[in-house]
Amino acid sequence: MIGSYVAVGDSFTEGVGDPGPDGAFVGWADRFAVLLADRLPEGDFQYTNLAVRGKLLDQIVADQVPRARELAPDLVSFCAGGNDIIRPGTDPDEVAERFERAVADLTSAAGTVMVTTGFDTRGVPVLKHLRGKIATYNLHVRAIADRYGCPVLDLWSLRTVQDRRAWDQDRLHLSPEGHTRVALRAGQVLGIDVPADPDQPWPPLPPRGTFEVRRDDIHWAREYLVPWIGRRLRGESSGDRVVAKGTLSPEDIRSRIGTVA
Repeated sequence: MIGSYVAVGDSFTEGVGDPGPDGAFVGWADRFAVLLADRLPEGDFQYTNLAVRGKLLDQIVADQVPRARELAPDLVSFCAGGNDIIRPGTDPDEVAERFERAVADLTSAAGTVMVTTGFDTRGVPVLKHLRGKIATYNLHVRAIADRYGCPVLDLWSLRTVQDRRAWDQDRLHLSPEGHTRVALRAGQVLGIDVPADPDQPWPPLPPRGTFEVRRDDIHWAREYLVPWIGRRLRGESSGDRVVAKGTLSPEDIRSRIGTVA
């Protein structure tokens, strides 16, 4: 039984792309926390989400890892390094060395540390050319997990998130359904009975013509790609003024998502 859980990471773990009715993001980690809480008597589960969008690995290690160590939970999910890997000129081998030091630090304080691989980006317009770099980093993450006995939330192998309906309009973050499927896979990784199959096929979509695809690509480039590039050029981060969610009750999460599946 897992009585306490701390989520550490960036926009993926914060839940960007999965807004609740109040506009604040929910995300896979919050949904996964509900799955864990459902296995315990009410009030016996503690959950804290420390993740903040846009953060690099060193920022996560400096700001979030000490807090996670202080809480000393039964479980920590640690997803970091993705924002480093997509930056030009970064070395996945070197990023992995820093990632391993953080894992060693976390495993000394938490009962279990679940690490997360990156997605297969072959269908993501901006990131598909980084597929080999991401795959290299994933191999390092798996090797580190083996050395420290960490369960692995393998997002590369979660084929159902290759569907465009699993992604938000920005094509960089998961949609609510995408986050839900990741939460269900996290439950499977820890041997928990989950209420639905994350690998369940999507309903068929009607075919799209060339004009529709081009129109969508132009809209995406104008609304999301150009602002993203602009922030990079200005040295800004989407998380510069964002505060972590902190401690959340399962009851509050349930009221915002209605259901976890």
